[in-house]
Amino acid sequence: MSTHAKRERLLLADLLESAGPQAPTLCEGWRTRDLAAHVVVRERRADAAGGILFKPLADRLERVQAEFAAKPYEELIQLIRTGPPKFSPFSLKQVDEASNAVEFYIHAEDVRRAQPDWTPRPLDPVFSDSLWSRLERTARLLGRKLPVGVVLRRPDGQTVVAHRGAPVVTVTGEPGELLMFAFGRQDAASVELEGDKEALEKLHGAKQIGI
Repeated sequence: MSTHAKRERLLLADLLESAGPQAPTLCEGWRTRDLAAHVVVRERRADAAGGILFKPLADRLERVQAEFAAKPYEELIQLIRTGPPKFSPFSLKQVDEASNAVEFYIHAEDVRRAQPDWTPRPLDPVFSDSLWSRLERTARLLGRKLPVGVVLRRPDGQTVVAHRGAPVVTVTGEPGELLMFAFGRQDAASVELEGDKEALEKLHGAKQIGI
């Protein structure tokens, strides 16, 4: 496993273990047990994980995820720590880094930020740049259903357009915070929003694609 994906994987496992199986998360309707089951199914049950993106498979995904959620919580944590089986595409370093660094960062924050006493986690510049690169590639996909134009901006002035349209809202923050925002965690993201009142009202609560 590559550096960032491995680090975020182990952090997520530690956070899930410390929180216990019934702690809240930022994923609507999910406790930590549900989130752990989601992570395991995504890596180990390709026959069901397609339901994350494809509605015809959603019922199968729900059944399989419920089966895994019923397993001992400690077993789920260990499966996350040990990583995907050798036959999984996620076992390839390039795939792991491309697919899991962001996935595990977001879900680690889903656990951390659901707690009332959470504090911002500083990220090293290399990881921040990696998150920004991912956001540049996926911003249009994540923002395609937004009701207003949205520009995502780093504090240094770099920008990426998430959705073309008018009126426009500019969202400023560090790459990790912009990712949280883009993946639907608006209320938990440390960002600043600029735009007229009507645009801000339309954007508030809008559904982005989550993971």
